[in-house]
Amino acid sequence: MDGKIIIISAPSGTGKSTIINRIIDDPALRLSFSVSATSRQPRQGEEHGRHYYFLSSEEFRRRADAGEFIEWEEVYAGTCYGTLASEVERITGNGRNMILDIDVKGALNVKQRFGSQALALFIMPPDTATLERRLRGRATDSDEAIAKRVAKADLEMSFAPRFDTVVINDNLEEAVADVRKAILTFVSTNG
Repeated sequence: MDGKIIIISAPSGTGKSTIINRIIDDPALRLSFSVSATSRQPRQGEEHGRHYYFLSSEEFRRRADAGEFIEWEEVYAGTCYGTLASEVERITGNGRNMILDIDVKGALNVKQRFGSQALALFIMPPDTATLERRLRGRATDSDEAIAKRVAKADLEMSFAPRFDTVVINDNLEEAVADVRKAILTFVSTNG
């Protein structure tokens, strides 16, 4: 493995995708985005192989049973997400640093598996009310789905102390700068 693994995790709606989009093309970081697999249906505009590898529940379970994932989790009842081992090989084998956008349990599993080759970053919302407002502003989920995500956020935030670095996204530009600095320090001193 020539590249490193950068794990970014946060409750849904905290801004992790926005932060990743702001840093992904920074040449100093040498990042390539890991495409996760999921058993959920695509949202409007999402493409297989670009946003996610969309697998049926049966295909997802078969591949999990075959050991093809470095991590996977049933994040919501009946909906699984995971990272295929082939993604790690594809990205890090080319000397790039793989950036993962995954749930907290998966993040900690990857960190445990790859140790010093991985940096685990947690993006924290400023508060639950701001998180709920951001989720509603996306207009991609039903009220029921938003309620589930907000309820899950408290549990996810309880895992934050187990991450290498915690960044509070109260100001997007500052959060982006903090994440970039943490990654640059990690890839510069551990590579």
